[in-house]
Formats: sequence, structure tokens, C-alpha cells
Amino acid sequence: MRREIAWLAPLALTLAMVNALPGSAEVEPITPVSPAATDPAKADLGRKLFHDVRLSKDNAMACVSCHRLDSGGGDDRSHSPGADGRPLDFNSPTVFNVALNYRLNWRGNFRTLEQQNEFVLLNRRLMNTTWEDLLPKLRADQDYARSFSALYGRGPERAHVLDALATFQRSLLTPNARFDRYLNGQHDAITLREQRGYQLFKTYGCIACHQGMNLGGNLLQRFGVFDNPFTQRGRVTDADLGRFVVTGIEDDRYVFRVPSLRNVAVTAPYFHDGSASTLAEAVEIMARVQLGRDLPSEDIDLIVEFLGTLTGEYQGRSLAAEMNRSTR
Repeated sequence: MRREIAWLAPLALTLAMVNALPGSAEVEPITPVSPAATDPAKADLGRKLFHDVRLSKDNAMACVSCHRLDSGGGDDRSHSPGADGRPLDFNSPTVFNVALNYRLNWRGNFRTLEQQNEFVLLNRRLMNTTWEDLLPKLRADQDYARSFSALYGRGPERAHVLDALATFQRSLLTPNARFDRYLNGQHDAITLREQRGYQLFKTYGCIACHQGMNLGGNLLQRFGVFDNPFTQRGRVTDADLGRFVVTGIEDDRYVFRVPSLRNVAVTAPYFHDGSASTLAEAVEIMARVQLGRDLPSEDIDLIVEFLGTLTGEYQGRSLAAEMNRSTR
């Protein structure tokens, strides 16, 4: 394993073959999501902050503007508009299950939600605020003043705001996906075709990077191992360079944090640039550029059906149902 980047496809194939041996006890590389265990009062305060436009300069946007909780935790656009009105460099990643990621952002340049949140608040192209501007607005709100005093012993301070936001985000886990119920022994929770799609997902080696509770989010990987994913576009942007922009290390060129596949069926468009509009397109591209395989259309369809079983629940409602309701 090269410095935080795993080239694990051969290992995944070996595991798949070992698990298939007669008499072997299969140990699945994916584990179910458990319900969140967070301080409910702090999470509720963080929820209010997450929805409050006063966290941005000129009260222009809230965190939820780009991370809609009724829409898979993103915003359905390839590039959200920034504070200056221009499209941002990256597709907004989902905020659901973000606490399960070992690094944050497409470039993986933050290790904690508190670091990530402060960057978003102060970045001129994002929330574009300052602590000198934000804190007086919160302190002038009597409800906020009471809530922060009750939870932190005093009115709103930088550390308290960051802690409340992060606590809310840690509560955004989505348990009880159909695949989780399958892993927990409810074998009719997914169809035979979806089970076949899961086996293909493992056999082809997708599981090498998309495993664990979050099916990703736990390693860094080069985008384009066997083929150049930017050929059709014809140009490479700074955003495409991945971690290289952060570290300046040549080996980090085109390296990104592997995204989670939890709820992937409701988080289109896909990739850091939002260039894949459908899940089938994303599967075809990933097989070609990451695994060096041109998959039959039937296999792509089966894998997509399996990925549809990864949609979990938020506040007791399926995110798929929330998506359907929000688009009516």
C-alpha cells in the first residue's frame, strides 16, 4: 500500500475467491450503518445553524443550500454556485454519513468536521463570512444566546459554533438500507438480481475501494488507473489535479478521496466534476478507467440495481421516498 493509497483490486479478487471456497465462512467486506449516537440538544442547535443563512456574508446562503437533506445530501447540480455567483470547482459531496469518512473534501485535505466547517465558513467562494461578522449576528439572537449558554456555559463562540455544526453532521447517518437488512440476516430484503449485482461488484474488484461501513471514504485513490477519464472533455482543470494542488507531490496528481457509495442512487450527478449524470454511466466509466474492464451492459445494470439497495433512512424515512416527495 503506497502512502494512504490502496491498489487493492487483486486482494479483493483473492478474498472473493476465498469466500467462495466450500465450507468457508463468508466475511462480508461491507458492514451495516448503526444509528447515530450524538448529544440531541447540540445536534438540534447544529441543525438550526446548518439551515441559517446568517452563517454567510450578507445572509446569502446556508449550509443546506448545497447540502439538501431532502435530496440525498447534495444539491443535484454538477457545480453549485459560489458566493460570487460563479460555479464552484467541485460537485458538492453528500453530507449524509460524512462522519464515517476518515478525510473530508474531494481532495481529502481536512481530517475533522470542525476544520472543514471553518474552511467553508471563511472561504470567499463559499460562505464568505468572518468570525467578526458572524458571531455578533448569533449573539444578537436571544434563542441562540439561550441555547449556547445552556449547552456551553456562555454565548456563541467560534469553538461552540464549530462543535454544534459538527455534532449535527455526525447525526446524519442513514441506517436501515435494504442491503443493511440483508447483511443482518433478512435475505429477502434484496432481490436475486441485486444479490447477483453485489457478487459482480465484488468479483470485478469495485469492493477494493468501496468497502467498510461507508463503502468508501476511507482511502485515497488515483482517478484514472488504466485509462484517462478526461479524454472526452479535452482539458484538465486545477480541480482535476486532486491532492496534487494541496501537497505538490507528483504521486498525488489526480488523487482524490474515494467517495462513499451510501445512498449513491439518490446523489447524482457523479464524480468530483459532476460529469456523469447517471449511475449506469458512472459504473461504466469506473470499470474502464479504474479496473481496465469494459463491462457488458447486463452486468452494469445488475451492479446499478445492487447500488440501489444502499439507500438508507434519515429520521425514519427512506431517502428515496424523500427524493420522490421533493421532486413532485
